[in-house]
Amino acid sequence: MEGTYTNPLSNYGPDPWALWHEGSYYYMHTMIDSLVLWKTKDVTDVRNAVKKTIWIPTDPTNKRNLWAPEIHNVKGKWYIYYAADDGNTDNHQMYVLENSNKDPFEGEFVMKGRISTDKDNNWAIDGSVFEHKGELYMVWSGWQTRRVDTETQCIYIARMENPWTLGSERVLISKPELEWERHYINEDGWNPPHKVFVNEGPQPLMSPKGKYIHVVYSASGVWTPYYALGMLTADTNADLLNPASWKKSPKPLFRQSPENGVFGTGHNSFFKSPDGKEDYILYHARDTQVDPPGMGDTRSPRTQKIEWGKDDYPLFGTPYPKSKRLVKPSGTQTK
Repeated sequence: MEGTYTNPLSNYGPDPWALWHEGSYYYMHTMIDSLVLWKTKDVTDVRNAVKKTIWIPTDPTNKRNLWAPEIHNVKGKWYIYYAADDGNTDNHQMYVLENSNKDPFEGEFVMKGRISTDKDNNWAIDGSVFEHKGELYMVWSGWQTRRVDTETQCIYIARMENPWTLGSERVLISKPELEWERHYINEDGWNPPHKVFVNEGPQPLMSPKGKYIHVVYSASGVWTPYYALGMLTADTNADLLNPASWKKSPKPLFRQSPENGVFGTGHNSFFKSPDGKEDYILYHARDTQVDPPGMGDTRSPRTQKIEWGKDDYPLFGTPYPKSKRLVKPSGTQTK
């Protein structure tokens, strides 16, 4: 049916990210060994979008396991943030590329460097940036200290001096302390060799009335069906670098729906409809509780409209089944 779509948006696509900018969507997801950029007028038809490989790393220190790329326009230039390592995932760090062309499909992306998050260069992934009151901030997932026997991923924030350098100390704003944030064991399927408690994939979300800055994050193991979204909220007039400014939702806001056949919902991003009137959540999920044996990574990108409560808090609802036809974002050009 014209004007509608169904999930998933493509057959594969962990950690999906989309940005509407001057008449086009720019879309990315994890490709492991390279960075690929898609461009389309209709994000729900991204499987048919034009795409371009914009980065293939050659430096052995950051050539492997490229995770969760995001493209941002900061003061007229394009920046891509992603994490990579040397083949040992314990060595993940965040990197940033820059392209000064008006259209990121043109020009060239150049490496600006690694983003140093603390003096010990602790593990760091899932960087995202946002501007607030004239300042640029970064949120990301990192370790407090290198793992000994338990791995704990926390959410950090810092002010940025420029789009590739932090301008403040990192500030811890969330640890995986609640029961629903600490699932890491599969009853059936792969399990890690040690305990892993996860807060990752932080995504800034400005409330429509301007009251709050929400940071929506993913918790529990991505390899489990229990991967779900939580939220941190700060008043827009608060000091964002003060941990006390952030309040955590006690329960997950978006989680698996066994009745709808959707599992492991998480690592989301947000985008606006082309006419700017609607907000959408973009996330990955599986059709089965865990990846079936021999199938590889089955996470696929999905999107649905979100609503807003009178209190300026988002309402994500339940992940829809693949069979449900949804209306395309308002203002989408279908031709």
